[in-house]
Amino acid sequence: MRRIWLLGGLVLVLGFSAFGQKTVVNDAKAKAMLVGRHRFSLQWVSWDYFGTATVTLKGGVLYLKGEQKQRGGTDFVRIDGRIVEINAKNFVFDGTVTTQVSHINGGAPCERSGQMTFKITGSRRYWRLAEMNNPCEAVTDYVDIFFR
Repeated sequence: MRRIWLLGGLVLVLGFSAFGQKTVVNDAKAKAMLVGRHRFSLQWVSWDYFGTATVTLKGGVLYLKGEQKQRGGTDFVRIDGRIVEINAKNFVFDGTVTTQVSHINGGAPCERSGQMTFKITGSRRYWRLAEMNNPCEAVTDYVDIFFR
């Protein structure tokens, strides 16, 4: 009986530690740029007004959560998850990005989940989702998180 309790406790501890692994920071300046509130957008929703995405630090893990909603409509983009790794020109995100656009996927929500990369390209002032191909229809999504 004691072995069962010990084994159960070990599984529980290992499970929680794997779930909350600390964000790997390979560039401190990039981390400083990420933490905080940012403008957030999907081109199908609007480039004239933005939503917000916020990066918070809890227990050594960076979390990213945000949303942009269409004014007077039902289109949106949402992001929710954690940042696994930060580099000078990109970061690796593990979570979900959900889009809903009236003229894409029959207006139904489309979800990406798992690990994704956001990159800075050239002199752009934002990180763009590298996996731009919409998984629900043959269109390109520009999901952008802007520098503060």
